[in-house]
Amino acid sequence: MFSRWQQWNRQVKLALWIIALIGVVAALPLGALRMDMEKASKHVEYVFDYRDIIEVAEKQAQPQLFLEEQLAKLKESGVMTMSVYESSLKELQQSGRLTYYSSRDAALLQGKFEQAGQNYTYILFNGPQEEEKVGPIVKAALDREEIVYRDWSYGGRNGLVVEIPVAEAVMKTLDFDPMALQTIHDAGFGLLPRFSDRVKPYDQKSMDVLLGQLKELGVDRVLFDGDKVKGASDQAKAKSLDGFAVLLNKYHIGIATIENLKKPQQGINKLAYLTNYNVVRLYSLSEKDSMDMSPEAITDRFLLAAKDRNIRMFFLNGTSQSSVDKAKIVHSLDNINEAMSGKDGVVATLSNAGFTPGHPEPFKYEQPSWSKALRGVVAAGAIALIALMVGAFIPGVYIPVFLLGIIGSAGLYLTSRTSLMEQGLALGAAVSAPTLALIWVMNRIYARTVGDRRIVGGGSWSVGRSQSSKAPHQPGAVYDKGNQMKWIFPSATIGRRFGLAITWFVSASLISIMAIPLVFGLLNNITYSLVLEQFRGVSVLHLAPIALVAVYVLFYNGQMSVGKLRSLLTKPITLTWIIIAAVIGIIGYYYLSRTGNAGQVSSIELVIRGWLESTFGVRPRFKEFMLGHPPLVLGLFLALRYRAAWLLVIAGSIGQLTMVDTFAHIHTPLYISVIRLLLGWGTGLIIGCILILAWQVVEGAIRKWAPAIIRKFVA
Repeated sequence: MFSRWQQWNRQVKLALWIIALIGVVAALPLGALRMDMEKASKHVEYVFDYRDIIEVAEKQAQPQLFLEEQLAKLKESGVMTMSVYESSLKELQQSGRLTYYSSRDAALLQGKFEQAGQNYTYILFNGPQEEEKVGPIVKAALDREEIVYRDWSYGGRNGLVVEIPVAEAVMKTLDFDPMALQTIHDAGFGLLPRFSDRVKPYDQKSMDVLLGQLKELGVDRVLFDGDKVKGASDQAKAKSLDGFAVLLNKYHIGIATIENLKKPQQGINKLAYLTNYNVVRLYSLSEKDSMDMSPEAITDRFLLAAKDRNIRMFFLNGTSQSSVDKAKIVHSLDNINEAMSGKDGVVATLSNAGFTPGHPEPFKYEQPSWSKALRGVVAAGAIALIALMVGAFIPGVYIPVFLLGIIGSAGLYLTSRTSLMEQGLALGAAVSAPTLALIWVMNRIYARTVGDRRIVGGGSWSVGRSQSSKAPHQPGAVYDKGNQMKWIFPSATIGRRFGLAITWFVSASLISIMAIPLVFGLLNNITYSLVLEQFRGVSVLHLAPIALVAVYVLFYNGQMSVGKLRSLLTKPITLTWIIIAAVIGIIGYYYLSRTGNAGQVSSIELVIRGWLESTFGVRPRFKEFMLGHPPLVLGLFLALRYRAAWLLVIAGSIGQLTMVDTFAHIHTPLYISVIRLLLGWGTGLIIGCILILAWQVVEGAIRKWAPAIIRKFVA
């Protein structure tokens, strides 16, 4: 019975490889659909934070003149749009619309004593026009919260007495400043309103009027301020988010999503869905970066964002700070103007790269009827690959693992948890393919070093048999007097070893990249391109293949038994073990610090990145072509001679998994990821060959000179 099961297992294994390959082929048309979608939007828009200009102008000797000059400079440098926030008393005062006082300050202003027991807010409009334009939005906010107020005047200026403290009054959210909107429009800028969800309760009628007014001023997209989108708070009881989406669709207004927020704004996914994904991704240059970064660095960052991350809106922040050295207030607006303008500036550089200034279009994404069926085939291919990986470690489980994967995926799909199914299978395939690739490599190494093999997982996936003092000598292996296998094997010719190393490297890479179509086929949805949903498990992908390959090398090569493992674990901890653990910890920390968008990068690597970007137009991933592929190529060359070189195969798994991880960044255009993979793979192979040459030179020198040096010291 066991023999028959093993036979079935071997047959199923072949069938699983066929299913996986069919899944890979089925994913290719889905990739073509995605590439067509990514070509649809090439216009980029440059937006400046109008509030920041107001705050910088407030610290100048002539604020209004400074504001007018800076608006003209920004317009000339290529800024197209001004972002405006819902207003507040503080912002209106900074803009010169009104002045507010506490009860004490109002009494001093009038030359009176402060009225005891009163802590109100006194507001004076700066003129009749300000009273006409701004007065209604102040009163509307007070009426909305049923705050008591009355008319007040002083020095020929009209105002209000509001029966709440100044500290509370300045926290109230008002509608957009109508005078600022008109000023920006008259200056030739577009408008990007930033709505918050702080105005409660949500009012559909007033929002309809406001969006109609904004549309007349040319608004075609809105952004959100805070951690919620407009209407998110009242969605449960009033369906306010649905109502806001209806109005956005009515006025053909889309939304913008901000890249790299720590937490997605609440309600953004639902609003994107309700507006048929009329969404554009936005990158925000922080106030600190606008002050500290050089114009060249800003240009490089914007180009990378547009080309590599499908960013189509760039949000520029400005700031000012006190300079002790210059004994004056300095600001970042001049630095931004310099970065934006000129033949090497942001606008010219991005235009030369095909990203011309204009109103960005959302991705035009349509799912053909046949795409759903193809994604089902891709899912089956991913399950097959996962089953093959599990079966490589646990004998005889190909059939149950595959069936469990099919049943579990079907269950998630039927319960409308499709996203969880897609992401789980994508992660499983991404981990499985690099692991299987290096297991295949290690089996080729075992076959040429440790000799006879025992079955692991069934069929040809097998490794060396444990050696004992009573076991016969294995062909091609070297033993010491105690019949224990040594760390050095009989050397094949250099040409033979080099040829096998290159062949194995290419074969392993082909197995690894099987996961790539499965990943982008499973995650072939507009939500991933817009980063409304993301590939989950990046840390797992960066660690699991390394750990699995290490386990395979240590426990499945016939050199480690349960008894030996128990003996190893019961040994006392020595200083050597502590040092080894510390070294591994440092390497692991450095490796993980490079993972994700917040990864740390050395200054030397920044120089290398810049050179690669300017030379090839696309920068290969450093972990891949420096830390992954070269050690694997060198390790494969040395593995047939030195057992210790097997550790380099473990290290080489970094390059294999990184190739797959490149395509897990769904927001990166697919063709960019393909170019990046090919550049990294080719560069890593070349560097690996150079390392082999260097090893041969060093090894030859040691063989020639080391014995003489030893004899000299002994004598």
